[in-house]
Amino acid sequence: MNWLLPENLADALPQEAAQVERLRRTVLDLFRGRGFELVQPPMLEYLESLLTGAGQDLDLRTFKLADQLSGRTLGVRADMTPQVARIDAHLLNHQGVTRLCYCGSVLHTLPSSLASSREPIQIGAELYGYAGVEADLEILRLLAAALERIELKAYRVDLGHVGLFRALAQAARVTPETEETLFNLLQGKDVPGLEALCADLPAPYGAALLSLSGLYGGAEVIDRARTLLPALPEVTQALDTLASLIAAVPELPLSIDLSDLRGYHYHNGVVFAAYCPGYPAAVALGGRYDGAGRSFGRARPATGFSMDLRELARLVPQVRSQGAVLAPHAGTDRRLAAHIAALREQGEVVVELLPGETACEGPRCDRKLVCLGEQWIIEAINED
Repeated sequence: MNWLLPENLADALPQEAAQVERLRRTVLDLFRGRGFELVQPPMLEYLESLLTGAGQDLDLRTFKLADQLSGRTLGVRADMTPQVARIDAHLLNHQGVTRLCYCGSVLHTLPSSLASSREPIQIGAELYGYAGVEADLEILRLLAAALERIELKAYRVDLGHVGLFRALAQAARVTPETEETLFNLLQGKDVPGLEALCADLPAPYGAALLSLSGLYGGAEVIDRARTLLPALPEVTQALDTLASLIAAVPELPLSIDLSDLRGYHYHNGVVFAAYCPGYPAAVALGGRYDGAGRSFGRARPATGFSMDLRELARLVPQVRSQGAVLAPHAGTDRRLAAHIAALREQGEVVVELLPGETACEGPRCDRKLVCLGEQWIIEAINED
């Protein structure tokens, strides 16, 4: 059956496609109102450009193919963030703060979960050129505003800081292989595995790395972390940053999870994940990734977030589509054609029947255009 699609790929039928498009317009309009300018990178790029600074995770998710023109290896983008970093660093070349947003399909070799699509529609916003915590705060507020605008308010936003783990691993002088193992154990919340590995690490860093697995909860976690973790400058700075964020936005449901190292190979500062009722995975992911543009000529501070519109479309309240007007075929009737055109100018959806067509399969028509005397009027269609 050659009409079947590959696994974890699907068509968007009219109702879903309309929902996705509504969300896209809503969120991009919000971004535009906050000064974030839209960019549209290409679907394909040279592989090394797509994977710059992104680490092994993105490499494994990226489809690769040979370019017939250059003979070089191309990649189908699995994440638009590196592309936007390239645009900021290499093409725009602004000296001050740059705010950019984007929306487009990305392609993954494997789905992120059993139910996920391998072709998410990624929408996001990035802020470049400002290293202070105020930029992270602006991005967090923008995320909250976007979710609220589409009526999907987050019940929890987890904050973490990959700088904590990096500083402790560096102080413990672990090998790259051991660091990767520690990272995987923390991500899997494998406490017995962590206990066995950290027991062989020098004090106090082994105990500090082990304690990360239990440092999650409310704002009180930061105070606990200050007592359990060594007072390395990087550790103190990271905890101060998290404390500043929580204090600045008491209206947001922020929580702390210091073992959440999502995007560890890419991010280098604050990371966050937003969760909504009725959905087990994060609906938005983001964080700081300073220096991503280094390979493009400029190592700029950067922070941002992204979401999958396909997933959001399934979670937000369904909006009943506007009913359309069913009109007879105008043919050479200029008065009827002009009336149909005027209705469309007013924002009405008008389906003009073709000769011999008696009904409309879609969109849903709840009214019809009929001639009463010499006047065309709109009548309701009895849907019973």
